[in-house]
Amino acid sequence: MPETDPASLAAPAAASSSGRGGVSRRLALTLAAATGVAVANNYYAQPLLEAIRRSFSASTGEAGLIVTAAQIGYALGLVFLLPLGDLVERRRLVVVMSLVCAGGLVGYAAAPGMAVVFAAAVLVGGTSVVAQVLVAFAASLARPAERGRVVGNVMSGLLLGILLARTVAGYIAEASSWRVVYLVAAGATALIGLLSYLELPAYREEGRRSYPAVLSSLLVLARSEPVLRRRSLYGLLSFGAFSVLWTTLAFLLSGPPYRYSTGTIGLFGLVGAAGAAMAQVAGRLADRGLQALVTVFTAFSILAAFLLLWAAPRQLAVLLIAIILLDLGCQGLHISNQSEIYKLAPRARSRVNAVYMTSYFIGGTLGSVGAALCYGAAGWGATAALGTGFGGLAFLISLGERRYAARHRPGQPA
Repeated sequence: MPETDPASLAAPAAASSSGRGGVSRRLALTLAAATGVAVANNYYAQPLLEAIRRSFSASTGEAGLIVTAAQIGYALGLVFLLPLGDLVERRRLVVVMSLVCAGGLVGYAAAPGMAVVFAAAVLVGGTSVVAQVLVAFAASLARPAERGRVVGNVMSGLLLGILLARTVAGYIAEASSWRVVYLVAAGATALIGLLSYLELPAYREEGRRSYPAVLSSLLVLARSEPVLRRRSLYGLLSFGAFSVLWTTLAFLLSGPPYRYSTGTIGLFGLVGAAGAAMAQVAGRLADRGLQALVTVFTAFSILAAFLLLWAAPRQLAVLLIAIILLDLGCQGLHISNQSEIYKLAPRARSRVNAVYMTSYFIGGTLGSVGAALCYGAAGWGATAALGTGFGGLAFLISLGERRYAARHRPGQPA
């Protein structure tokens, strides 16, 4: 079938109603803002886990599974919703998914028990993949020479959404309750749906495809593109490490010796602002062909962060340095990955992103589940050891990146 032919997927991108004149500053800002608001919905819970746990008299293990439920929903959305970006008109898809997500956030706020919280987390997680629709949207609209910079700018919006989500959630919950956080998030998400309708150009890839054919082409892409498989493994390991820390950090900071409030815990999200800056730098380095160097440096940053977290988690200065290193490493590696995979199949960027992000969030799910289990069974030491394992494996693989990249150029079959 033409839809699943790797050669057809790698053909030049189809024309859109928006043209290929590049991405204006206003459009880039709109894409970045919409992406940040969308992705934030998956991160409000992290500083609120202790408050939610107390609200329903749940265990730390049960509360930690809220993050896992959201990541399972996100993974399902990546497989079944994100590929629609190559099938239907993208602006309409962004608007519909944003409104459904807003409804899920209202359900979160009104949850009478943990079962409904888990269900809402899955729904919100699944529809939050609209952030990835927007990233692929930006890559399709950008000219080749500016793609790394444009994707880096949009990813900066995404990373700021993650960082601000934790801080805003912490302070709103401290001033009122964790339920109000989700009501505010629902309003912001509905507003971004309206903004997307007004500001984004209409865009649809040419060619008629059936939904089953679009889904089956995911397997074709994964089999035919060695660069996609390798970058997906990096994504799995980096987001696994990221999730290990942020699934359990609230428990560490709410206990001795810190005993911080929910608002103070939320502030720790801002410590990782270096990750947003790294997105800009990594995008520009990718445009210059320095992905191998970025990959080694960022993978080592992840490993170094967890070695520090394992050695001295109760020294505030060490903890802050480790958070900065971890966010810098995870986000820089993520941008490097996306810069590489978007070279592979211009007509299938949403599907390429679906393959990559599915692996990415499988790693996140493994990291959050493993962290919740490790923390509940053996405390912070076991949690830090798990994160060190993720980071160490990513670093070991990255040492051969330059040789691997020389053998497997983007688009070259295995």
